[in-house]
Amino acid sequence: QVQLVESGGGLVQAGGSLRLSCAASGRTFSSYAMGWFRQAPGKERELVAAISSGGSTYYADSVKGRFTISRDNAKNTVYLQMNSLKPEDTAVYYCAARVSIVRLTPGDYAYWGQGTQVTVSS
Repeated sequence: QVQLVESGGGLVQAGGSLRLSCAASGRTFSSYAMGWFRQAPGKERELVAAISSGGSTYYADSVKGRFTISRDNAKNTVYLQMNSLKPEDTAVYYCAARVSIVRLTPGDYAYWGQGTQVTVSS
């Protein structure tokens, strides 16, 4: 069982930056693939970035070059550094975990945080 708690969301102007954090419970964090998803009103939840247990990363095309996912296994934490934010990045951002390899769809992740709101004003 893994419990996830996100933090770091907020209101920022376009072009600004935010760093999201996701703290995980449990002693096997290092073996989990982690993902950051987002869901805007009226839209489906989508994968933004993911990182494998070995540190390999995946990014959605819409955030490549602007967002960076990283993990600190000693702190049981995964991060999402978001730069050059755009109004279309506005959404609730969720952290998710799954055993084994990275997958791209929400249904493949067993554990979810409560979400944190990110709002980018124009």
